[in-house]
Amino acid sequence: MQNAETVLNVLRERGRRGLPCTELYRQLFNPSLFELAHGRIYANQGAMTPGADGETADGMSAAKTGRIIDALRHERYRFQPVKRVYIPKKNGKQRLLGLPSWPDKLVGEVIRLLLEAYYEPQFSGRSHGFRHGLGCHTALREVEDVWSGATWFTEGDISDCFGSLDHEIMVSILAEKIRDNRFLRLIRQMLKAGYLEDWTWHATHSGAPQGGIISPILSNIYLDRLDKFAETVLIPEYTRGIKRVANPEYARLTRAISDAWRRGDRAAARRLRTQRRGIPRGDPGDPGYRRLRYIRYADLCRARHKSAYAEVRVMPRWLADRLASVAEAGSGSA
Repeated sequence: MQNAETVLNVLRERGRRGLPCTELYRQLFNPSLFELAHGRIYANQGAMTPGADGETADGMSAAKTGRIIDALRHERYRFQPVKRVYIPKKNGKQRLLGLPSWPDKLVGEVIRLLLEAYYEPQFSGRSHGFRHGLGCHTALREVEDVWSGATWFTEGDISDCFGSLDHEIMVSILAEKIRDNRFLRLIRQMLKAGYLEDWTWHATHSGAPQGGIISPILSNIYLDRLDKFAETVLIPEYTRGIKRVANPEYARLTRAISDAWRRGDRAAARRLRTQRRGIPRGDPGDPGYRRLRYIRYADLCRARHKSAYAEVRVMPRWLADRLASVAEAGSGSA
């Protein structure tokens, strides 16, 4: 079999070219991918956190990896229910985490490697969450460097993002590019594996476990629809005009500076130039000009508006209505 890096490079190239994946499940038989996955998660502190079966990374061996691959080859592998725990948050509330078993962590990491290699070249440049080399700092840097002249900001937080992912929509999104029913069945079984709380099994009707290795990449694939909607629909519809009309106050100060120079009054010219620095060249209230910028970090998204005040006041309501219509359309297509 090909080594792990060769497999991942092939998937990256198919992702860049927008080609579908037809034989993704058979890559789960590759021991090289399991070795790479083991090396990536073994050093993490979570590797020693037991799941429902109590097994940790220390109990892993080449023989066990071979048995996992054999079970996958014959489609006998089943994800176990995650162990649900609660950890305290700074605000006094509790955060829910799902702890997978060690074999599920290993298989999940292999799946994550495959999905990330294929989908990463297709993700929007406006998405900064759960991506290599990107994060909240790169998102904030873009806001600082690019989002100049902002008039209004609209910030959104998707409540319970991991816990509310619709399983059918998730699988249907994957099925658009992944033409491999065995792989899709494995993903569906992982999503439906359920969880254990106080050693009682509960079904999972929606969502991916927060704390699961594969959950971040699945959420990025899911929310990529939001990114594409913002890029192809929201931004073009909200863009108007080429440049702002001239600001009358800026023009008045410019004329006054010229008059002061002609009179030889350099002190007045310097004073007026200092005053002009605080005045925008274009009219901030120009109704014929508006711009929208968008950025997302994980389940937090922010939009920046350059427009007339009266129009911006209704923007959040209009945005909410449009997103609701997109969600309804997605549910119908699933």
